[in-house]
Amino acid sequence: MSDLFLTPVFLVILMSLIFDFTNGFHDTANVVAASIATKALKPRWAILLTVTMNFLGALVFNKVAQTIANGIVDPQLLQNNTRLIIPALFTAIAWNLITWFFGLPSSSAHALIGALIGAIIAVLGTAGINFKDISVILKSLFFSPIFAFLTGFFFMIFCQAILFYLRPKKINKYFFWFQRISVIGQAFAHGANDAQKTMGLIVLALVAEGYQHSLQTPWEVRIAVAVVLALGTATGGWRIINTVSEKITRIEPASGFIADFSSAVVISGEIG
Repeated sequence: MSDLFLTPVFLVILMSLIFDFTNGFHDTANVVAASIATKALKPRWAILLTVTMNFLGALVFNKVAQTIANGIVDPQLLQNNTRLIIPALFTAIAWNLITWFFGLPSSSAHALIGALIGAIIAVLGTAGINFKDISVILKSLFFSPIFAFLTGFFFMIFCQAILFYLRPKKINKYFFWFQRISVIGQAFAHGANDAQKTMGLIVLALVAEGYQHSLQTPWEVRIAVAVVLALGTATGGWRIINTVSEKITRIEPASGFIADFSSAVVISGEIG
């Protein structure tokens, strides 16, 4: 790989890591906002916990990375065309920065995959899209918030039914602790899921240009992506945290735990 620095692949890797960093500080709010709003965790401890679990989660799985690497486009079609990944990454990074600036919660994954599909169609046409696998990815992106809503809705009804006899103060005391545990699970799942999308793009570029033949993510790529995601998470993304924790709805410990738990369940289901 001595000549890697002289190719578009290097720029793809660099911009992938920049996207990874923005993903870290942008999507931190999805993990910590509820626990901060309910005061289950102090902001600094919530961020530190999320940084740690994001890093660990990013190192564990590989299936999502493989899906990104060959499920959207055949790497062979990108020979001498890996540069088309660059505008897709630029678009996703710009989207993260714009929505962060205005404090708007949004999905980095939706932005990245949408931008990548658009860039592929612009250069290769619809023939460049792997419609069989992309349909599964798009269904996942579409149905995941719906499934999360239904999980949270019915789990809240279930909790209300079995805990109706307890005083609110006692319920909150229990859910303070439950919420701390759920944050760990959600942060781990977030790291395992979102980091793999960045890894998948890097692997796609490496395979397309012949630097490797396997869709397995090299450990140096895993570690680099995990570290950058953790660094991005450490910056906090406070604009979006304030929106999610204060401006959308009032969050109680019970609803905060259920939101975290439901998100972790949905994200874990997408990992593999």
